[in-house]
Amino acid sequence: MPTDIVMPQMGESIFEGTITKWLKKPGDKVQRDEPLFEISTDKVDAEIPAPASGVLGEIKAAEGSTVQVNSVVGVITDGDGAAAKPAPAATAPAKPAAPAPAKQETVPTPAAPVNGTASEDADDVRSSPLVRKLAKEHSVDLAQVQGTGLGGRVTKQDILAFVEKGAEAAPVATPAAPAAARPAPAPAPAPAPIPGELVPLTKMRSIIAQRMIESRRTSAHVHCMFELDLTRIANLRNKQKSGFEQRNGARLTFMPFFVRGAIIALQQFPIVNASLEGDSIRYHRNINVGIAVALDWGLIVPVLKNADEKNFLGLQRGITDLGERARSKKLLPADVDGSTFTITNPGQFGAVFGLPIINQPNSAILGIGGISKQPLVLTDENGSDSIAIRSVVHLTLGYDHRLIDGAIADQFMAYLKKVLENWSEDIG
Repeated sequence: MPTDIVMPQMGESIFEGTITKWLKKPGDKVQRDEPLFEISTDKVDAEIPAPASGVLGEIKAAEGSTVQVNSVVGVITDGDGAAAKPAPAATAPAKPAAPAPAKQETVPTPAAPVNGTASEDADDVRSSPLVRKLAKEHSVDLAQVQGTGLGGRVTKQDILAFVEKGAEAAPVATPAAPAAARPAPAPAPAPAPIPGELVPLTKMRSIIAQRMIESRRTSAHVHCMFELDLTRIANLRNKQKSGFEQRNGARLTFMPFFVRGAIIALQQFPIVNASLEGDSIRYHRNINVGIAVALDWGLIVPVLKNADEKNFLGLQRGITDLGERARSKKLLPADVDGSTFTITNPGQFGAVFGLPIINQPNSAILGIGGISKQPLVLTDENGSDSIAIRSVVHLTLGYDHRLIDGAIADQFMAYLKKVLENWSEDIG
């Protein structure tokens, strides 16, 4: 019995989703709970599993289409329907198969028209002179070769692969080649955009653009930056990371140190963890830390809920879990809601510091710069100065001046600096 594939409701406030990619095509076998297609909503990007085992019989909503929740986007058929469904797909190529013999009849006698057609089509195909020469030597029509290079460009490897396929199954491959060549223009946009090409925004990029402008218009952004000597933490991590992973089954990173330090400072300065609601200030009971995660296709901020109730190991595990699920599109809308303070880490890409935009409705965001070794002047208990090589990081606090004054922001950062430079907590 056929099973409808529906657009799931990913959260109470989500009413539609955009299908960004089908992971199967009609006629493919699918297993229940196997990733079937990818969607993008105004909250998360997610992989949607198959509701049943069988064969993908029909796709009713194409990639790029936005549909309402609970709408039918496809159909999974059972084993019996599976045999019937690929049949129409097979008959479609059978129609181009009729002209194929006609081509074979014309090839032996008037070779010139065939070559002329190939050369005209070749002019429209992105390829180098070497590739065109190779195609001519092997009597290959470039229009029938699907390019895998930048912008759909046909490469030398594409020509050789095409020739090999033709040699393996000459009678079958000849009709199949034109059929495969027809959809070639559709996959062409898949490679990286070429200069001058106009590419529509993805759903996620569109939402990021909207949220960033809204935040700039909403909050009175101000930034302050502090330099920290992170040598104590760097030495502790280098000494403990191997044993930490063996004991706990989790890698020891720098992020939980910054998160834990921010939690301690937020408990001392609750206004930095607050948010503005109309003409009132909402002081949040818990500290929910948003952790910005950079993705190949954008940026997302999953939330570590009740972070103030977790120990160091709990923070490390929570951060790792959120990062992994963000990159594998396993986050739920609840995972990106409810942050009260956000931390972003541009330093992982080598930035000395950043000036991050506040994640609404938060009132502040902490930016972590790159950790590097630098010469610093150290003063001992007797007041004597010396120069030493230390591990240094620059932290930036972006805050909403409507709610937080500069003095409070600087005191918050000074307290955070003190906590991190004099780290004394057990890491588990």
